Amino acid sequence: MTVHLEVAEGVGTLRLDRPPMNALDVATQDRLKELAEEATRREDVRAVVIHGGEKVFAAGADIKEMQAMDHTAMVLRARALQDSFTAVARIPKPVVAAVTGYALGGGCELALCADYRIAGENAKLGQPEILLGLIPGAGGTQRLARLIGPSKAKDLIFTGRQVRADEALALGLVDRVVPADEVYTQAHAWAAKLAQGPALALRAAKESVDTGLETDIDTGLAVERNWFAGLFATEDRERGMRSFVEEGPGKAKFL
Repeated sequence: MTVHLEVAEGVGTLRLDRPPMNALDVATQDRLKELAEEATRREDVRAVVIHGGEKVFAAGADIKEMQAMDHTAMVLRARALQDSFTAVARIPKPVVAAVTGYALGGGCELALCADYRIAGENAKLGQPEILLGLIPGAGGTQRLARLIGPSKAKDLIFTGRQVRADEALALGLVDRVVPADEVYTQAHAWAAKLAQGPALALRAAKESVDTGLETDIDTGLAVERNWFAGLFATEDRERGMRSFVEEGPGKAKFL
């Protein structure tokens, strides 16, 4: 298998395993979708780390495989390609990308599906599809622009240039830069902390933010309002408020 789901202490690690560069061929895309949906369903998975290993996150699509595809073949495949990444983006739990080495093309698009990105000092990110006479096809034109703004996204997409970790941080493309050998450890720690939080409230927060970014503010406020009121029916809300009143803030246990 080219992608594995490993679960420990409430954290599910989606680990890419297609050496040497974790090229995202059709089989890997389909496996990614399958395991993202499994992580969504499993109650023992409360947060997710996406990791490609210590040397490379994912260097992009399998170009040799794509070269053999004609227009008809890609018309039939393009939706499945996007759906595999969307399955990751729609995991209703906190998701962090642990980015080491290259995260290019589909690799960058996969990192964009996470809620938070921790990059190693050796990371290089970019959308080089234009250099192949293409555009990003797994969500890059949409998620990148929403994350860093349209003009910065267009610069990266138009030029196909790669950015090192420090520039990626300045652009807002990643959220933290750490030594390469600490990337997974820190990403797992981020996920593990949130795995101890109130699962339904975290889901509500993620859905409210993501939906709001895709619609008008009135619709976004309605989603927020409905989730906010609905959480008053949960045991976690009762536990959290009781702990605040009796013990002070930040001491509630939600597991």
